[in-house]
Amino acid sequence: MENQIKGLKIRKWIEYFEETLENETGIKFDDEPIRKYAVGAILKNPYAGKFSQNLDLLINPSKDLGIAFGNRLLRCANGYPILSYGKSCIVGTLGEYEHGNACLTTSFADPIREAIGGGVAWIPSTGKIGGPGTEIDIPFAHKDAIYARSFYDTLSISINDAPKPDEILLLFAAASRSRLHARLGGLEEKDIVGNDGLR
Repeated sequence: MENQIKGLKIRKWIEYFEETLENETGIKFDDEPIRKYAVGAILKNPYAGKFSQNLDLLINPSKDLGIAFGNRLLRCANGYPILSYGKSCIVGTLGEYEHGNACLTTSFADPIREAIGGGVAWIPSTGKIGGPGTEIDIPFAHKDAIYARSFYDTLSISINDAPKPDEILLLFAAASRSRLHARLGGLEEKDIVGNDGLR
């Protein structure tokens, strides 16, 4: 188990899986249930309680952190597809929102894209300052076509003991399909080309 990644101390890993068989009004899934997965890591924030113009202590380990996230995401997907994705962070109260963003750069995301077999669309992201038990909505969009709006979705996550004031909770989540019974039009999955991240 990785409890140190290039100097970043990790207190806890989280893996989450859910499978939804009916939509909110009790209508059974169309075609397949929707499965959602998430991986989280609780990190010690090296910049807690102080300002630093340089955030390399968080940025430099991002690639190796992304590799670990990608491996764990595949495990918690249990062999189901990964068609949409999103990322989030909650920074403890002694840190800055910028500290969480420093961990979620392209260097972090690209190894995850590689692990799941691609993904040319930008990865939607949210973040906030919070304490233990703070809930955050991780936004989803299709990994290859941001215009496929039937894949716009969220997964809400909270961790009862994180983040502490000097910690950062990083989260990456994914889903196996579009929303159940999505019926608002837009680019359909069968028409996705996946070359430019838009269509």
